[in-house]
Amino acid sequence: MREQWNQTGKICRGIVPALVTPFDKAGEPNHKVLRQLIHHVVEGGVHGVFLVGTTGEFYALSMEEKQGLFETAVAEVNGAIPVYAGTGGTTTREAIRLTRLAKNVGVDAVSVLTPLFIRPSDQELFDHYAAIAASAEIPVLLYGNPGRTGISLSSNVVSRLAQIDNIVGIKDSSGDLSQTMAYVQCTNSEFSVMAGRDTLIYATLCCGGAGAIAATANIVPSLVVRIYNAFMRGDHVGAQQAQIQLAPLRMAFSLGTFPQVMKEAVQVIGIDVGSARPPVGRLTRNERSELEEAIRIALTDSTIQCA
Repeated sequence: MREQWNQTGKICRGIVPALVTPFDKAGEPNHKVLRQLIHHVVEGGVHGVFLVGTTGEFYALSMEEKQGLFETAVAEVNGAIPVYAGTGGTTTREAIRLTRLAKNVGVDAVSVLTPLFIRPSDQELFDHYAAIAASAEIPVLLYGNPGRTGISLSSNVVSRLAQIDNIVGIKDSSGDLSQTMAYVQCTNSEFSVMAGRDTLIYATLCCGGAGAIAATANIVPSLVVRIYNAFMRGDHVGAQQAQIQLAPLRMAFSLGTFPQVMKEAVQVIGIDVGSARPPVGRLTRNERSELEEAIRIALTDSTIQCA
């Protein structure tokens, strides 16, 4: 079954932007701007789009809002590239409901973050993901982000879960390259390890990873894609140079409260995605100025200009 999903080489590889969720002035999802953002990243050569992840403010969205965003992305992409959806939940029941919803509206794969607030054991995590995978015939990516959830997916759990046919990969946002290497080593070549830390895309590829689910690709998709494409054609110097060029933009994400920096960065390039939902607030003038400088560095040799 995993071979069926991976046989075209389109699922779980390359650069997949973790899209911000555009809001209008009333703070409601802006589907028109979402379509504009998808067009922007597709023009940059990305290999998929990822909706309603941590960058997409999944925690701030209702079930109905998530469904509407999934539907808009599926319609806009129209089969050209895979659509990934974040379907994590604190309870297994919630994650199963979201996963089934995503499959029913035509999403190609789901990414399931570890639960929030609670601290499940390794066996409980295994049972959680196994139940989600069994609930719908759709590719499932595990998603570890211990900096946000306080939970790490051990290589032992990942190795066991990788034996389930439709659990096809993991997004690793640990920022720990040793952990990334452990995931690669404990699984087979059909299992995709995707970087979740944008400063480690090149390093993850060197360790046997399959690509990245990257927030910076909202802003400079062609630069992020350049890392992957250069690596795949054997141009390690070019891949490393693109990674170095991207680094100041990723480091600038610490300027404000997550995920507002990403949203203001997308505004700088001319796409009005609005602000994050409160209590997250806007950047100060000085913070915005520093962000704009990081974007200018990332846009060197690019056709996109700051608005």
